[in-house]
Amino acid sequence: MSALDALDDRQREAASVLRGPVAVLAGAGTGKTRVITHRIAHGVDTGAYSPSRVMAVTFTAKAAGELRGRLRALGVDGVSTRTFHSAALAQLNFFWPTLAGDTAPTIIDNKVRLLGQAADAMRLRPSTATLRDLASEIEWRKVSMLSIDQHAALGRPLSGMTLEQFVELQRGYEALKDDRRQLDFEDVLLACAGMLEAESRVAKAVHEQYRHFTVDEFQDVSPLQNRLLELWLGDRQDLCVVGDASQTIYSFAGAQQRYLLEFERRFPDATVVRLERNYRSHPPILAAANALMRGRPGALDLAAVEDDAADAAVAPTLTAFDTETEEAEGVAASIAARIASGVSPSDIAVLYRAHAQSGVLQQALAAAGVATSVLGGTRFFDMPEVRQTVLALRGAAVAPNELGFLPTVRDVLRGLGLTDEPPAAGGAQRDGWEARRAILRLAEEAPATTTLREFADALMARAKDQHEPAMRTVTLSTLHAAKGLEWPHVYLVGWAEGALPISYATGFEQIDEERRLAYVGLTRAARTLSMTWSRSAGRGERAPSRFLAEIGTTTRGTGILREVPPSAMTGARRA
Repeated sequence: MSALDALDDRQREAASVLRGPVAVLAGAGTGKTRVITHRIAHGVDTGAYSPSRVMAVTFTAKAAGELRGRLRALGVDGVSTRTFHSAALAQLNFFWPTLAGDTAPTIIDNKVRLLGQAADAMRLRPSTATLRDLASEIEWRKVSMLSIDQHAALGRPLSGMTLEQFVELQRGYEALKDDRRQLDFEDVLLACAGMLEAESRVAKAVHEQYRHFTVDEFQDVSPLQNRLLELWLGDRQDLCVVGDASQTIYSFAGAQQRYLLEFERRFPDATVVRLERNYRSHPPILAAANALMRGRPGALDLAAVEDDAADAAVAPTLTAFDTETEEAEGVAASIAARIASGVSPSDIAVLYRAHAQSGVLQQALAAAGVATSVLGGTRFFDMPEVRQTVLALRGAAVAPNELGFLPTVRDVLRGLGLTDEPPAAGGAQRDGWEARRAILRLAEEAPATTTLREFADALMARAKDQHEPAMRTVTLSTLHAAKGLEWPHVYLVGWAEGALPISYATGFEQIDEERRLAYVGLTRAARTLSMTWSRSAGRGERAPSRFLAEIGTTTRGTGILREVPPSAMTGARRA
């Protein structure tokens, strides 16, 4: 069976071109990861690629782990699947001893702490919040490839510090790092790029090692990452980039969608494939997403795949509440009713613009008896209960037992406190119970021939790849953290001016970024989409988000959103 057999026509077109520059403009839910992995597998299967000569680059360790796992499932091992930073760090650690006669500098684990020490030396006492903001500004400066003086000339607004003080603070921060032989996260990319530019033998070695490059989420590339990619490529053009300009939501961190939008200008002979067949969402949801992005640079026109479920598709709903508390309670009541009707909590997500919105939602959901987990909180395999369970299972795997695999797993989990009935929703105890229950489900779903040692090893492999099992909880997440994920039922809360778009987004580019963030939220939903907003926040009155007007009407004047009263949210919804 060919690696291309499981692809649709457009996906197959993208995966079939193995040489030269390729740009895959992949809309939400169109199968971009499938294209990336099947393209690499096709290259290996046909002998066009040697796995060790391929580098697949993405932006998070979790995404890199997913690529690695999917390639392994296709029978491909040995491909370098890394983030930009991990690839650069590996090259620094490999070449630095030869070039400098010493080990590579260490990486600082807390930029804010070091900035605080530099501020102390200047007899400044900025708040922790100010230091965090300044750390973010330093990160933006570096990934934008600006010197301290070039950055100062931009006159970007700062909080809690004058521009002159910030310039001096940055110089002190850099001096501290130099004295301690340390690099920060962005220095890793800068140092690697500098090494490749200055040392021809290093560049030659890297060019010999890696011949074929794939870059996922190319719309999020910063000037520094793009420069490093150019240095990795050298004078070759075997580069495949995959991205969606409509999902550029990290401009504040230096991402520039122009590298994707201008790819054809840079490579006039590039193969460009547009993936617009959406395998995730029902047509009414895609209609809302398309309406929001119509006319924006690089926007794709997503079309749903027709299937039996399409007949059951319902228009996204919009509900207005008087207060944020009533909004949270209405969403919680709707979710509780949906779960009561048979929907799994893990199929439901509540998405919001800012972390500050999560508290009232957690409180309302706990009061409704609904267990939640916050995306972006403690990673599953870093939870104390999970680490304790994995260690106990590894210990049990080397001890003689006559119970068999699954009874032993149950026995270990019971010994660690897993009960048949969960504790009350909300709080650390419920979180730990849900985590251990997720491990038990993995054991129950494992093949009957699985041994305890194999299961423990599989958990360790999952931890390495950040392949977290689904917990039967409702997911709470910011829109940023939800990117790349999907749920059958999604609640988008806080669609009011000042929340989405957020209050400090004032210029055209900032509002456009907020629009793209809203688009990411819309396209996370597969079957139902419930949107809400509240007329007041504290003592202030608010207007509905301007994006609702853009979504609500198509160019033909046909309504897209269906307005429903708050009372309608409490009834059980169709699963």
